[in-house]
Amino acid sequence: MEENLEKEQKTILVVDDEQPIIDILVYNLKKEGYNVIEANDGITAVDVALEKKPDLILLDIMLPRLDGLSVCKRIKNSLNVPILMLTAKDGEIDKILGLELGADDYITKPFSVRELVARVKANLRKVDAVANYKLANEAGTEKKKENKIVVGDLELDLDKFEVKVRGEVIDLTLREFEVLKFLAGEPGQVVTRETLLEKVWGYEYYGDIRTVDVTVRRIREKIEKDTSTPQILITKRGVGYYIVSK
Repeated sequence: MEENLEKEQKTILVVDDEQPIIDILVYNLKKEGYNVIEANDGITAVDVALEKKPDLILLDIMLPRLDGLSVCKRIKNSLNVPILMLTAKDGEIDKILGLELGADDYITKPFSVRELVARVKANLRKVDAVANYKLANEAGTEKKKENKIVVGDLELDLDKFEVKVRGEVIDLTLREFEVLKFLAGEPGQVVTRETLLEKVWGYEYYGDIRTVDVTVRRIREKIEKDTSTPQILITKRGVGYYIVSK
């Protein structure tokens, strides 16, 4: 019962210019206990998001008045809210652009409603987990054996959600921080993309491993001196990624 009440407090903004898609999503999300609001174009989506401050946004890329990528960028400039991009295009460029502008994930049309709902739940769980962690630390009720992870030139402050490379603070998104934290927690150990999807994104068999690759590339651009010859975050071809242990 408590779980259902908690879900009812979560509001999801669905943005798509195809009303049949909105209707399907609204029906299924409400069935899961979420409050759902909607928008049919980009300008309205930004206005509604800033006014209502939803807990999660499902955002189509192809929108009238203002495209989804621009909407994503504008919203992320003001709100720290998980955004899942919906795209009818299978081209990698749209997906990468969406993630670079702050989107947390993407799903390609046509999608299964079951998969989409699973991703919604996973993203909301992650937000709740981070919020609870911060509250516990602020209240002093949760004591960690070690609040920092230091591996070579890399230092992660788990309380501040802060990363330093060679003493310089690096600006990472929450998702990028979580990926780096997971890898740094097991230095020298190769972690598969599938494991990262499960442990960081919260997906079991759902999800596109290219999401992991894009996120790792973004991390490298921020922490490596030369991304063509990375020294910190290494790829084990055909397997996954690891942090150099030194």
